[in-house]
Amino acid sequence: MLANGLNNSHVKDVSEADFMAEVVEKSREVPVIVDFWAPWCGPCKTLGPALEAAVNAAAGKVVMAKVNVDQNQGIAGQLRVQSIPTVYAFWQGQPVDGFQGAIAGSEVKKFVEKVAALAGDGGLAEAIEAAETMLAEGAAVDAAETFAAVLGEEPENAAAYGGLVRAHVAAGNLEQAESFLNAAPAAIAQSAPLEAARAQLALTRQAAKAGPVDDLLSITLAEPQNHQARFDLALALHASGKVEAAVEQLLELFRRDREWNDGAAKAQLLTIFGALKATDPIVLKGRRKLSSMIFL
Repeated sequence: MLANGLNNSHVKDVSEADFMAEVVEKSREVPVIVDFWAPWCGPCKTLGPALEAAVNAAAGKVVMAKVNVDQNQGIAGQLRVQSIPTVYAFWQGQPVDGFQGAIAGSEVKKFVEKVAALAGDGGLAEAIEAAETMLAEGAAVDAAETFAAVLGEEPENAAAYGGLVRAHVAAGNLEQAESFLNAAPAAIAQSAPLEAARAQLALTRQAAKAGPVDDLLSITLAEPQNHQARFDLALALHASGKVEAAVEQLLELFRRDREWNDGAAKAQLLTIFGALKATDPIVLKGRRKLSSMIFL
């Protein structure tokens, strides 16, 4: 049982008997913060819970060992703990950082984040990149499995969460994609990756209703002022993979009547831009043209 009554796998009491296993050896896998404390220590009663909360919030990127110096004087002596609270951070079997005395809550959080960063992201970025490659190559199911594995390690990873939704969209599982979006953690619900996934889902649903490109093109050429036909043509072009052509039709519609259908052309353009990477040439060119028309 922990000193503050909590029972959490990221924070545990450690003695001289298991210090080597739970601190030194454990630190070869994940950074370990060691809190040297005692029941009679006033500042320890403030610092300890603050450290525990920050470590638990790190969700496994760092763990914490609490050492009662009254019961483990040998370890305290070996590490030259002369006053408490004393805190050490271990990584790869060695103490790499630390401090003595109580510090402000904001400083505790910064310390824990700095220690957690020692191990990097555990290869999550590489896994996400690999999943994105799978998705681009049409292996949506494999991509979804990889994104899900990343989320198993880091549930609030926005890039992985957005990727998982897009993988389900690509696989045609639109209802499941929407369910994931609705269940997204509040911390990332409005993040760019999820907004992109939301836009991709909306565009895919529109594609199912898009008409034949040739027919709509004929109508648009014969009736240039038929705004609905031009809008539908843009939807059909996008559905057929002709994204740049769709953007051009929407820009033309915006030029002709920016207020048509409550600004539908601009809204659709922003949806398309949101589904693409911000650095995509289609986005850069399209946004530039749209801005030039807005500020004319």
